[in-house]
Parts: sequence; C-alpha cells; structure tokens
Amino acid sequence: MKPLNLEWAEIGVFIVYLLFMLGIGVFFFIRTKSGGEKTYFLGGRKMGPWVTALSAGASDMSAWVLMGLPTSIYALGLGQLWIPIGLVIGYTISWLLEAPRLRRFSIVANDSITIPQYLTNRFLSSSRVLQIICAVVFLIAYTVYSASSLKACGTLFQTVIGIDAKIAMYIAAVIIVSYTFLGGFSAVCWTDFFQGMLIFAGMLIAPIFAVSAIDLSHIHSLADISTPVDNYWNMFTNWEDIVSGLAWGLGYFGMPHIIIRFMSIRSQKEMKKSAAIGIAWTAFIVLFAAAIGVIGLMYLGFDQETSDNSLVFITMVRKIFPAVMSGVLLSAVLAASMSTADSQLLSASSSFASDVYKPVFRKNKASDKEMQWVGRLVVLGVAVIAVIIASDPNSGSIMALVSNAWGIFGAAIGPSILLSLFWKRFNFKGAVAGIAFGAAVDIAWMLMLTSTGSTYGTMLYNTKIYELAPGFVCGLIAAVIVTLITKAPDKKVEELYDKALAYEDNDSSKADSEEAVSAVSAE
Repeated sequence: MKPLNLEWAEIGVFIVYLLFMLGIGVFFFIRTKSGGEKTYFLGGRKMGPWVTALSAGASDMSAWVLMGLPTSIYALGLGQLWIPIGLVIGYTISWLLEAPRLRRFSIVANDSITIPQYLTNRFLSSSRVLQIICAVVFLIAYTVYSASSLKACGTLFQTVIGIDAKIAMYIAAVIIVSYTFLGGFSAVCWTDFFQGMLIFAGMLIAPIFAVSAIDLSHIHSLADISTPVDNYWNMFTNWEDIVSGLAWGLGYFGMPHIIIRFMSIRSQKEMKKSAAIGIAWTAFIVLFAAAIGVIGLMYLGFDQETSDNSLVFITMVRKIFPAVMSGVLLSAVLAASMSTADSQLLSASSSFASDVYKPVFRKNKASDKEMQWVGRLVVLGVAVIAVIIASDPNSGSIMALVSNAWGIFGAAIGPSILLSLFWKRFNFKGAVAGIAFGAAVDIAWMLMLTSTGSTYGTMLYNTKIYELAPGFVCGLIAAVIVTLITKAPDKKVEELYDKALAYEDNDSSKADSEEAVSAVSAE
C-alpha cells in the first residue's frame, strides 16, 4: 500500500471528479426540467457528433475494458485477442450500416424514443406484447450489467482506499443514480463525453509508461517471459476462442444503450462524422486494453490475486505514478463504470416507463412530468437490485457479469433490429419470435452449458462457446421462419419502410419529426 498521505491525494482527486459529475446532473436538471418525455429520455434528438460518438463509446466500454479484458489477456493469453477484434468489427458495421437507417426509421415510425417503441411502431401495431417482452429483457440484462459496473467501483475503492467494497458500491450507486435521476439523457451523454476522454487518456498513458519501466535486459525472446498458461503467445490456440471472441461483435446490433445514441444524433449529415469518431475511439480503446494485459504481465509478472480481482490496470498505475497522477488515471476506472451504469439505468427506466407503464398501466394518459418521475423511480429500483447482485460474492467476476448481459442483449434484440431495417417483408410476429427465442437460447446455454452461468444454473456440459453466438443465430432463424410462415405486413407497413429509406433531413427538430410521421399517417 502507498503511504497514507498519498492515498488521501488519490481520494481528493476522486472527490473532485465525482462532484464534477454531479454538477453536470444538476445543470441539466435545471435546463431540462420543463422539457417532456422525449427530452428526458432522448435529449430531444439534439446531440452533436462528438458527444454522440464518445457517449456511445463510453457507455459501451465499462470497467470491463479497463479491468476485465486486460486481466483476461493477462491470465489466459493472446487467444483472448479475438474479443477486441470481434468488438471492432461489430462496432464498425453497426455504425456504418445500422446507425443511419435506425435514426431514419425511428423518426418515421412515429418519432420513437425507445427501442421497444420503435419495434412496435415499425409494424404499426397496437399490440403491446413486443414492448413488454423487451422491457422484461431490458430490466434483467441491465440489472446484471449495472452490477458489473458497481462491482468495479467497489474493487477500485477497496484497493485504493481500503474501505469495504460493499460500502464503496453504495457510494458509487448514489452518485450515478443522482445525476441520472436529475438530468436524464442529456446529463448521461455529457458525463459520458467527459468520461470517454478520461478513459482515452488513462489507456494511452498507463501502458506507455509501463513499457518504459520494464527491464528488458534479460528478455531476449518471448520464451524468457514467464507465462501463466501454455501457448500464451499463440492467438490460434483453438477454434472455440476464435468463434466466441468474434461473437462479441454481434452484441452491438442489439445493445440498447449504444444504439439509442444512433437515434439521438442531431442530423443524418452528422452521422458520418460521429461514425468516424466512434469507430476510431473504440478501436483505440480495445487495442490498448489488450496492450495493458500483455504489458501488465511483463511489468508485474503473474500474480493470482491480481488475476482473481481484475487488478492489472489498477496495480500498474499505482506502481508507476505519484498519487495525484494515479488518482486521475484511476478515475478512468470510475469513468468507465459510471458511464456505462448511467446509460443502462436510463435505458431500463425509459423502456419500462414508455413501453409498459404509459401504454399498459396508464392507457397513454400519463403526463410528461409523471413519466419523468416514473423513469426516475425505475432508475432507483434497478440500482438497488444491481447493488444486491454486485455484493453477492457468488455473482461472478466483472468480465463474467458483462458477458452474460451482453449476450442476452445481442441474442434477443440484435436479429430483430437488423431485420426490421433491411427486410421489407419482416413482420411483427417474426420480431416477437426472434426476441423471445434468442433470449431463451442465450440464457439456457449460459446456465447449462458454460462455466460463467454455472453459479446459478446446472452445468450439463462445459463448452467455451460464448452463448451469444448460438443465441443470435437461433433468434435470427426463428425470426425469419415465423415471418415466412405468417401473413406478410400490410401495405401501410411496407409504405412506412419505403418512407424511412427515402427520409432525408438536415436537423432532427420536432418539426422534421412531425412532418415525417404525418406523411406516413396521411397515406
């Protein structure tokens, strides 16, 4: 441990950082308190390209990219590099192919502000079945995902300050809930913007300084470096690692807190700029996450406790830098945790409030103010359950929790989103089947066939194949089959599809959205 005065310097940096995040929440609470549901949950579709791109990236790259992924490579070898490769491929495709269409389709589909709302409006359906199924999937997956972020905060504060991890989780949850509770989508995006820059700085500086601190005099080849597993330096150890790693990229097509950013950007004209920024940022982050794992092994040597607690980045930073600087860099872990947790909490709350509470319980009679408060209460409820999960010592590692939530989203939501954007024949029943079947296969595979789900399930056979791969494929097949064996969508649904493809705008003002919606309704 560092001397006490140095620890207090790190604590001081953390406090300043957390107060800054709260300040953003208060600012947007004052600025948007007179706004409506669309302002709270989607920022009024007025996000610029830099904020959109870095917010999407930061909400994606939670603490697992600073703690979980580097530790996986640190402990298991270069076979884990297929995860960042898969992520970069998937993220690039989602920005280039999915993002432009999703923004246009969501505006034309009755100016939808959530993913379940979009899927329902896309088929001009009055049924709430799809929205309710999506809301259930969202609440389950986001609670698990948020738990991973809170667990990372607990590990960070326990390591740096020495306080109990559970207390640290409570503190982190209060901070995250506070600014999400106050400022809604705008506060989340702007905090994510600043946190994205901090994550970028931390992942750039730490490995560069670590390399300069390594004694290379006794290292003449890779064989001179002690490794925790055989074939550590071989990327092609087995086909299961390759398939599972690449499967991570499929998650991007159905990750609500990421693709909701595609819907919020100010105009189609700014989409390309956002895509370039977002893809470059993510590619850099995952590349340096991998570098941290390899350099961490060379600099620190292998340590089982470091591996078990995902401490490679934290230990490296605290060994290299003086307290104030280490406090700034370790704030990147806080940034990564908070930037994902806030987006997840808001997405969960918007889904429940807009897709279940308003249409089912209030029959679309809820006021904007009532909707905001319902959303805030859901944020609070999900955070409480996430803290309970994170506090459970049997809940699994940070990486395991993230992989479970990522898999559910990708398998359940991804196939239906893609088909809704690229297949005119796709219908409502196909979307329901794809979401339900994809989620069911993913969860069953996780609980019964992989070690990550064995804590709460009965493992029948231990396979390394990541559950997202079979879940996504099965969800896609189910959606296609059900669509083909059921009635084709009616003429108005096909017209909406054509209108969305033709839709062009320079700014997503309210007038633009209403014009697009009324054009479809009139015909």
